[in-house]
Amino acid sequence: IAPIWTNYLGETSLLQPFWDSLRLNYRDYLRSPLFPVAVTVSSYFIFCIPYLVCDIMGDRWPWVQQFKIQPNHRLTASALLHCAGVTLYNHVFLVLPASIAQWLWRPSVDLPDQAPTLLELIVGVIGNLLLFDFQYFIWHLLHHRIRWLYVTFHAIHHKYSSPFALATQCLGGWELITVGFWTTVNPLILRSHLLTTWAFMIVHVYVSVEDHCGYDFPWSTSRLIPLGIYGGPSKHDVHHQKPNTNFAPHFSHWDKIFGTHAEFSFC
Repeated sequence: IAPIWTNYLGETSLLQPFWDSLRLNYRDYLRSPLFPVAVTVSSYFIFCIPYLVCDIMGDRWPWVQQFKIQPNHRLTASALLHCAGVTLYNHVFLVLPASIAQWLWRPSVDLPDQAPTLLELIVGVIGNLLLFDFQYFIWHLLHHRIRWLYVTFHAIHHKYSSPFALATQCLGGWELITVGFWTTVNPLILRSHLLTTWAFMIVHVYVSVEDHCGYDFPWSTSRLIPLGIYGGPSKHDVHHQKPNTNFAPHFSHWDKIFGTHAEFSFC
């Protein structure tokens, strides 16, 4: 069975028609320096919407609320407006100027003729997630252990002990720039194919929103990945309740190594 799956995953033709369609029909859009920004920003709001609908519907959807991690906390209009305001401010005064700068100064990218194999894409996405996980773990740990860094840059993200989807990017400017820098540079470090890069960006946005969504659904990433390897919304929820635990954004191994890992408890 293993060789069959290896051949299937390593079959270039599996992604080649899709890549050819993108490359030939949307070439000018894909080559633009603005395209990755458009992908991440649009993905963010698309992924936030279903969770926000669940929060707004509240007790009218009891079949959803049974999966809420902190059932006694409800999203308030003031919290929603605050995070929406911070997100809008960051996108207008940080993301937009950075996007314009890229559009003016960064040359259009070349689109390779060859698509990655499915195996290369999967390994590339996981590799980028693991690299980001290490980088952000160190950054996050330092910004909690050094009080000046916490108060100056990171405290805004901990305004809410019960996170919700739109709180994902309720960040200070320095943190948003740092996260954006790693998300952009890591695929270059790992020499990822453009299709792999864009897939990583979309997956990274999704799992980041999921971490803050406030719900632990049966299909949550942490439930799909066995052996407690992945953190997920429950463990990140613990971080917002106990800020000196669970610093890694995605996986669990760094927190276990450094003794900062904590499991979620209903008690």
